[in-house]
Amino acid sequence: MVSEEIGAVARGRHQAQPPRPLGDLERLVMEQLWAAPTALTVREVHEQLAGTRELAYTTVMTVLDRLAKKKLTERERDGKAWRYRAAAPREELAADLMRDALDRAGDRREALVRFVGQVSDEEAALLREALSRLDSQEQTG
Repeated sequence: MVSEEIGAVARGRHQAQPPRPLGDLERLVMEQLWAAPTALTVREVHEQLAGTRELAYTTVMTVLDRLAKKKLTERERDGKAWRYRAAAPREELAADLMRDALDRAGDRREALVRFVGQVSDEEAALLREALSRLDSQEQTG
């Protein structure tokens, strides 16, 4: 199914190009999509953003179109309009971006050591918990 393929691309399984960090406006638009229970039209996204930023309708339309071309959103026809939804949860995009940063770091180990050296105690505990869960899954699976 096309929707599953788009989701796979957004999750990095078939990606031709690695993900890039979102620009400020792209992030604002994606935040609207992630928060919405259903797919949104350009007009709906524009109306939601109008409360915080002065943006032209065509600017929002262009951003949504670019996000669709980057496979970060899925879109479907609704009459003459398109409805957009995030192709993957924000956590998947964050994980893809972190993986891409590590791939580009050169010395992956050194990058990880520096990253871990900068995390808070709470984040370090979350990392330990995640690694422990992975170890448990590997031992049982």
